[in-house]
Amino acid sequence: MASEDSAAPVVVDECRGVLFVYSNGSVVRRSGPGFATPVRDDGTVEWKDAEFDAAHGLGLRLYRPRERNQQLLPVFFYYHGGGFCIGSRTWPNCQNYCLRLAAELGAVVVAPDYRLGPEHRLPAAIDDAAAALIWLASQAGSGDPWLTEAADFTRVFVSGDSAGGTIAHHLAMRFGSAAGRAELGAASVKGYVQLMPFFGGTERTRSEAECPDDAFLNRPLNDRYWRLSLPLGATVDHPVSNPFGPDSPALEAVEFAPTLVVVGGRDILHDRAVDYAARLRAMGKPVEVKDFEGQQHGFFTIDPWSDASAVLMRALKRFIDTDGRFD
Repeated sequence: MASEDSAAPVVVDECRGVLFVYSNGSVVRRSGPGFATPVRDDGTVEWKDAEFDAAHGLGLRLYRPRERNQQLLPVFFYYHGGGFCIGSRTWPNCQNYCLRLAAELGAVVVAPDYRLGPEHRLPAAIDDAAAALIWLASQAGSGDPWLTEAADFTRVFVSGDSAGGTIAHHLAMRFGSAAGRAELGAASVKGYVQLMPFFGGTERTRSEAECPDDAFLNRPLNDRYWRLSLPLGATVDHPVSNPFGPDSPALEAVEFAPTLVVVGGRDILHDRAVDYAARLRAMGKPVEVKDFEGQQHGFFTIDPWSDASAVLMRALKRFIDTDGRFD
């Protein structure tokens, strides 16, 4: 009889049919998402890939409208979601959303990848996201002509959904000072957009406690993402996951650029994001919330052409066109 140690490893953690963690510690990933989504590319937006971190093999995807009338366009970062464990700039849901962003916002869209857990635990993703923004800044003036001939580096907006929204918060902190802005040289961040940011905490909010099991992002998956992405032994009060945890840095001194926080009424993360925005506003920070009643987590990437997604696009367009001023 084979010993227990020689038994075939079994799956102990799984995320959306993409990430499989085995009992022997090995990790298997599938290259694509666990759902079939056709890419809707009508040719009005052109795109290309570029490498921003050769040491870690990290790339990003750049998008720009084909018709630009020789105008320089604002730059709109989009950091994908996936609980810091799954997701890629190459996935069709990300591609579709970025195609629509570039077309409807009239912007150069930058969609970076970043390292994922459990192989690369936080704060690796935050470090990679900052490196992508610094890479963009390095392109100003003498970078890739494909980018420099289209991008207005003085009008950069940083957005992300779910885990990407959490990234946007940490980048706002990293670059929200004179020293941080100096890192970006000629590039200037005018605003941040947190799309259903993936924050956590050991004390459950109401939307977390009442989240149904059939939600797109439910409690078991929410908790699994944090377990696989946070440093070993950390709780969800870690500074990366909880901006107001016991060991999190104070935010009063951070010079936040205008920040739009988008939430969904049926999202497990709803209450935590609303509380986050309320606390920042109480500090005098320029933060606004747009609440999509009845919408679930990630509705805008699940169906970028839904009525609710169209409303979101118009809100993003206003935010960019006014350089982060709120209606």
